[in-house]
Amino acid sequence: MRRNVHRVFTVLLVVLATSAVGGLATAQEPARGQGGGGGGRGGGRGPQTPPLLMTTTAFEDGGIIPPKYVGAMGVSPELKWSQVPMGTQGFVLLMHDPEPALNKGLMDVTHWLVWNIPATATGLPEGVMASPELPDGTRQVSLRSNGYMGPGAPAGPYHHYTFELYAANTKVEARQATPQQAADTRLAVLKAIDGHILSKAIIVGRFHQ
Repeated sequence: MRRNVHRVFTVLLVVLATSAVGGLATAQEPARGQGGGGGGRGGGRGPQTPPLLMTTTAFEDGGIIPPKYVGAMGVSPELKWSQVPMGTQGFVLLMHDPEPALNKGLMDVTHWLVWNIPATATGLPEGVMASPELPDGTRQVSLRSNGYMGPGAPAGPYHHYTFELYAANTKVEARQATPQQAADTRLAVLKAIDGHILSKAIIVGRFHQ
């Protein structure tokens, strides 16, 4: 029962948070099952393609994020995905904390934005090194660095740290930016894939001090 409540609340947070940056959530099917997912563009014609699936062994979907992955010294969790739709040219991963946006009416905190992930990738390893560009051309940024920024919500209600994976049929040409420009980069990347999203998967972890 508690898991279902978290899932309903999570979907609400994602819809509210992403609708402020181009309405991407409304272009996808709601998340369903382990790892969430967005349906293919079947439009009711023929069998629908299986939804993109994303999993992690770091924590249970909807569960509490362990200390290893939180704070300034936290490492990024391992992520794996499957059921990649045909036509995928690359992936975009966004980790964000929707609560600040709901509380203040502003864009929420960008904890990790990763784009230009090759279409051949099946996941990200644990502890991705902080670097503006990785050897395979993947680029990344967060509010604090050119890499993963762990959860740091203060004492009080849990924050729902949302990992959103997008499979897109286009490559992103957004330029690399400094952490101070993370919000602008996020807008540019999401705008670049708007209308090109083939499927979407979601994992949520909870944390507070």
